[in-house]
Amino acid sequence: QVQLVESGGGLVQPGGSLRLSCAGSGTILRLYNVGWYRQAPGKGREVVAFISAGGGTSNYADSVNGRFTISRDNAKNTVYLQMNSLKPEDTGVYYCNRGGTYKSPGGAWGQGTQVTVSS
Repeated sequence: QVQLVESGGGLVQPGGSLRLSCAGSGTILRLYNVGWYRQAPGKGREVVAFISAGGGTSNYADSVNGRFTISRDNAKNTVYLQMNSLKPEDTGVYYCNRGGTYKSPGGAWGQGTQVTVSS
């Protein structure tokens, strides 16, 4: 059974940082493209970062480019999203997704982790 488990969310002040983790079980994440998506209150789910299966390609939404970094630790079967210089508009539930392309998600989702940026 494929499971993706996100962690690392929380409450942070504007300008702060968080690192989200997406741990895979029942799957080998290094074989798949992985995307991070977020869903803000009252809005649809949008991609914020994407990394290719080999790790050679990454893409970012314009709104997070230069502030967020997606990376892999294949030994830990985990994909990370380092988020710096956080803004209130980064608030939302963050999900990882396996197997899609940039902006076209695959079929496996995690349960999400809440990120709230507020003073």
